[in-house]
Amino acid sequence: MSGVFPSTPTTRDVVISSQQNTIVSTTSSGRRQARQIDGQRFKLTLRFPVMTRAEFAPIIAFIMKQRSQLESFTYTPATMEDTLGSASTVISVNGAVSAGSITASVDGMTVSTNGILKAGDFFRFTGQTKVYMAVSDLNSNASGAGTLTFEPPLRTAVSDNTVIIYNNVDFTVGLTSDIQEFNIGTSLYYQYEVDLIEVL
Repeated sequence: MSGVFPSTPTTRDVVISSQQNTIVSTTSSGRRQARQIDGQRFKLTLRFPVMTRAEFAPIIAFIMKQRSQLESFTYTPATMEDTLGSASTVISVNGAVSAGSITASVDGMTVSTNGILKAGDFFRFTGQTKVYMAVSDLNSNASGAGTLTFEPPLRTAVSDNTVIIYNNVDFTVGLTSDIQEFNIGTSLYYQYEVDLIEVL
């Protein structure tokens, strides 16, 4: 692990994509069979506004420090770091959850509330670096408990009382290429974008 990606200057935009390997075969009659391979990863493309040399220097220095694809680091997308839901309490897993599951019983939420987490929110389990996405709104009952539904399937089992991180969700990532380049215009302003992928 080699640090935290610089938070300034902020990105102009971030493209987030889900990369998941699927084997698909289609017969001559049109019958389709699909099988999915474990190992979904999020890929992020960070695009920066035009920068001065002083603004760009910390970014390229951090990139050089990664020694190409050798190291991994954390990055928190500024525009999606917090939940869309109303979550404000410590939410934890209620009972162990096995690898491969796409639901988890959770508790510790504000009672009888809809939209604690919203579909599309990122989160991760304490002690694991893999980031997941809620695919249904998380609602709580009169006891402050509910069922969190997410994708991709749980990569590693989690134990009872594991805390869920839903704000400032950081991705553990690495560079996708051994070659990193940037553009310097004739007016000495820098243009830069970089591709990152989750490291599992």
